[in-house]
Amino acid sequence: MSARRILVRSVVVLALALVLAGGGFFLWASVAADRSMARSFDTHEVDFPIPFPLDPAEVAREGLTDAEAEAMALERARERGRHLVEARYACAECHGADYGGGVMVDAFPIGRLLGPNLTRGQGGVTPGYSVADWDRIVRHGVRPDGRPAVMPSEDFLRMSDQELSDIIVYLESVPPVDHEVPPSRLGPLGRILMARGEIVLSADLISTHDEPHPALPPPAEVSVEFGRHLAGVCSGCHGMELTGGRIAGGDPSWVPAADLTPSGLPGWDYADFRLAMLESRRPDGSEIREPMTFVTPFARNMTEVEMQALWMYLQSLPAAPELEGSRRSP
Repeated sequence: MSARRILVRSVVVLALALVLAGGGFFLWASVAADRSMARSFDTHEVDFPIPFPLDPAEVAREGLTDAEAEAMALERARERGRHLVEARYACAECHGADYGGGVMVDAFPIGRLLGPNLTRGQGGVTPGYSVADWDRIVRHGVRPDGRPAVMPSEDFLRMSDQELSDIIVYLESVPPVDHEVPPSRLGPLGRILMARGEIVLSADLISTHDEPHPALPPPAEVSVEFGRHLAGVCSGCHGMELTGGRIAGGDPSWVPAADLTPSGLPGWDYADFRLAMLESRRPDGSEIREPMTFVTPFARNMTEVEMQALWMYLQSLPAAPELEGSRRSP
C-alpha cells in the first residue's frame, strides 16, 4: 500500500473517530439536558387572598358595605397590578404586549424559549391555577406538576404575597387572547450548555423553596429597604449580588451585565442613573446595549419615588472586588 493511500486512510479514520466522539458527546448532552428538565422540585404550599381585602378600619371609617369594600379592593388591586407589570416586573417582555404569549430567547443554536399565554383565552395556561400554582411558577420557577420552568424566577424572589395577588387580579382582567404557544426548545448548543451547568434554571438558582415570602411589600418611600425590594428584578442579569458578569443562557450577542455597585458606577450621580434607566444612555452620551435596553420602556413607568429608592439602594452596596474580564460598566 502506498504512503499516500495510508495517509488518506488515516485521515478518514481520524475524521470518523472525531464524528463519533462528537456524536457521543452531543448524545450525552441531550440526555443530560432532558433529565435536567424532567426533574421534580418540592415547594411549600402558600395561600393568600385574591384580592387583598381593605383594612377593616378603612371600611368602618368610610361606612362601606361588604359589596362596596370588595369592589374597591378589587379595583385597587387591579391598578396596583397594572403598575407592577408595566413598570417593575416587565411581564410583557416575555409574555407579549397582550400577555397572549411572547419570545424570551430566539437564538439558534441556543434555543427558542417562549413565554406562555397568561390570559383566559384558548391556549392560556393560568386558568385553573391555584394560589400555590402561581407561587410555584412565579417565585420558584417550578411548574404546577413540579418540573422546572424557564421562568426567570430569581428576579421575583422578593415579590410579596400582596404584589403577586395584585398581578393575578390584573392578568385576570385583561382581554382573553386565543393563542396556543408551542413548548420552549433548547437548541444543540443550549443542550450542551445546560449539560455543562452553564445554563442554570431558576429552580436551581433559588437556594430554598420553603422559605416564607413577605405578606406585604415595604412602604413605597425613598429608602434603602424599598430600593432593595425593587432591585430584586435586577438579579437575573446582574447576579444576586448585583456585581454583574456573563448572562447565563442569554443571547450570545449580549454583553456581560454591568456591575451596579459603586465600583461599577464610578462618578455617577442620580441624574446619570436616571438617564441610563429612561433613555438607555451613559453619562457620556453613548448608548447602552441590549438587554438593558429592554428595561427602558418599563422604567419610564416607574414613579420618582421608586427610581430614587432604587438608586439609594445601589449606592448603599459595598463596592465589588475586581474580577478580571467578567463584568463591565454600563
